[in-house]
Amino acid sequence: MRGDTAVIIPAVNEADRISATVTAAAALPGVDLVVVVDDGSADRTGRVARAAGARVVRHSRNRGKAAAMETGAEAVRLLDEDDAPRHLLFLDADLGETARAAAPLIEPVRAGEADMTIAVFATRVKLGGHGLVVRLSKEGIRRATGFTPAQPLNGQRCLTRAAFEAARPLAHGFGVETALTIDLLRKGYRITEVEVDMAHRATGTDWRAQLHRARQLRDVARALAVREPMVVQNLDKLRPKH
Repeated sequence: MRGDTAVIIPAVNEADRISATVTAAAALPGVDLVVVVDDGSADRTGRVARAAGARVVRHSRNRGKAAAMETGAEAVRLLDEDDAPRHLLFLDADLGETARAAAPLIEPVRAGEADMTIAVFATRVKLGGHGLVVRLSKEGIRRATGFTPAQPLNGQRCLTRAAFEAARPLAHGFGVETALTIDLLRKGYRITEVEVDMAHRATGTDWRAQLHRARQLRDVARALAVREPMVVQNLDKLRPKH
C-alpha cells in the first residue's frame, strides 16, 4: 500500500551523516518517500543520499533552508499526481540515526488531531550563543499569537499539505520556522508540540558557528519585521544582562 507521509530533508555539505538520516527516515511507519534537497553542497551529499535510497533534487547554488523546503514539497506534489496528498515531514540532515525517533511527529497529523507538529528534543545540547535567536523567535511568536513554543526554531515538523500551502510563500532562510508557526496559528491551524528522542550534531563556537548564528538572527528578525515588528525594535531587551 502507498504510504501517507513523505520526508523532506534539506541538506548542505552533510555527506558524513546524510546516509544514516535517510535510512532512518525511510524506516518510519507510513513513509514511502524520502526527498533530499541538496542545496548547493560542495561535497558528495547528493550522491550519498541517492545511494541510501532517497530521491535527490539539487540546487546549483545555495538558496537557503526555506527554498530547499519549497523545492522538496514541490517534488512530492509532482510525485503525488492525482493521489491523495502525502503529509510532509521535514527533518534536518544531521540527525543521523536519531531520525528513527520521528514517528511521534507524524501520528497527531495522521490522526487529524493537529495540522502541524513541532519537535521538542528530550535531550538538549547547549548551543553557545544560540540563546538570543531563540528568545527573539519565542517572544515574537508569543506576541503575535499568544503561544509560547518550547523550541521555536526546531526544524523537525510534520504538516498536512493544506497547512504547508497555507503558509506559502515561506519566510526566507532560517526565519522559516518562526514564520510557519505565526502564519499557521493566525490562520486557525492547530499546532502541537511533541517530545522526541532526537538530536543534532552539537554546534561549535568557532567562526563558522558564529556566522551561522548571525545568519539565523538576521533571518528570524526579517521574518518578524513583517509580522511582529515591535519585537525586533526592542531586540536589545532580549540580550542577556551581564
